[in-house]
Parts: sequence; structure tokens; C-alpha cells
Amino acid sequence: MTGTTRSSSDLDPRRRKALFRSWHRGTREMDLVLGRFADAEIDKLDDEEMEVFELLMEAPDRDLFTWLTGSAETPANYDTTVFRRIRSFYELHGTDIA
Repeated sequence: MTGTTRSSSDLDPRRRKALFRSWHRGTREMDLVLGRFADAEIDKLDDEEMEVFELLMEAPDRDLFTWLTGSAETPANYDTTVFRRIRSFYELHGTDIA
């Protein structure tokens, strides 16, 4: 996969920016993890969830990856419903993050 499979034409500017940032993280692994989630779910996140998603995207790739894979304990301030939704997205789709 080379990038987003979703058009951003129906998204507001905030969600367009988040979709782009999800696919341009810095590490390919996190591009795929957050990008695929954003492709499928960005239009379903309400404003509060968008704020949490944007904060999650500020976390360093290495840290976020270890939290999502369960290799390290997720700090309480990142262990949000949106974080768990990202993890569940991969469990429901039978995709292994690691």
C-alpha cells in the first residue's frame, strides 16, 4: 500500500489535515497503522474524538507503536477511547499491528 485509499474531498479542513498527517508520520509502520485507521474512521470521529486523535498523532512514533502492540504499557493520558478504538480496528479486521 502506498498511501491513502480515501478521498478527502468530502472532509472539512481539520479532517483533511489529520488524514494527511496520518499517512505522513515519519515511519512507514505508523503511516500504515494511523493511515488505514484514518481512511476508514476519520469521518466518523466527532470533534472531541478528533482532538484526542490529533493529540495521539503528536506522540513519538516509537512510543505509539509500542503502546499499540502492547510491548509497553500505555500511559494513562494516552489510554483513551480513541486509542482503544485504533487498537480494536486492527483486531476486528484481523490485522496484526506488529
